Amino acid sequence: MKISTFASMTVIGSTMAGSLMLSPVRQTAAPATPVAQALPSTGSQVAINRIRHGLDLEAPVTPVEIFEQYVPPAPAPAPAPVAAAWALSPGYMTIPVPIYRQTRNLNCETAAMQMGLAYYGHYYSQDALFAYENADLRQAQWINGALHWGDPYTNFVGNVNGSETNLTGYGVYYPVILSIARSHGVPNAYGGEGFSPGTVYAELAAGHPVQIWMEARWSRPAVRTWTAWDGRSIRYSLAEHSVILTGVSPTSVRVNDDQFGSQYWVSKWTFETSWRDFNNMAVIYR
Repeated sequence: MKISTFASMTVIGSTMAGSLMLSPVRQTAAPATPVAQALPSTGSQVAINRIRHGLDLEAPVTPVEIFEQYVPPAPAPAPAPVAAAWALSPGYMTIPVPIYRQTRNLNCETAAMQMGLAYYGHYYSQDALFAYENADLRQAQWINGALHWGDPYTNFVGNVNGSETNLTGYGVYYPVILSIARSHGVPNAYGGEGFSPGTVYAELAAGHPVQIWMEARWSRPAVRTWTAWDGRSIRYSLAEHSVILTGVSPTSVRVNDDQFGSQYWVSKWTFETSWRDFNNMAVIYR
């Protein structure tokens, strides 16, 4: 851009000669158009505008000369057609739930809940979530030949780093997990016992992860009962485990197994058989 002006003549006193002073006229550049900046995607995308400063609000000055006219490049040729992407067969549904591995010997229920919460964008460490389970550290006792221990419907039973076979630690059941899930970002979650397999399959088909209680490695050890300190009869297995289901097909369910930090498919028959040992206990994340 060319910029020039004529100087103005100023007379200062009768004895001073006139002087010629050249003063360039300041040209204000056109402000850049504010651009919406995308925030990092940690949930739904939200756009923000940069702050507009005072100078940005001044009217742009019309340029005196334009030396170059912008010419957009020619459009790129259309890509060659490609084969259609592979898609799941009808009747299959998978849910993109992250896969986490349990961080303590016996906090599988907490790890499964961690995955369910993360699917909805709520991220917590397993230790932070476990703190709400208020572990009952009283030791198991045999009284008159009957086992007495804590109540997993109200608290985590035993030491989370203990052992089920040594009766130094056990686990926790659905009411505690459901309460924490609802207060940590998934208020519409629901849970209980006695669910039908059809309910679980329908929730999975609708895109809702389902946490279930079963036996580790889908084994079938003996199921017995103990008496809790509050008098409740507790159904238990020394291989008690909890995972989260993340997919369904006509014959199988997909499992995010926190014991190994792995994901795999297992037959509906295997799932239903092991799940039945815990009276079809589940928490549905929706």
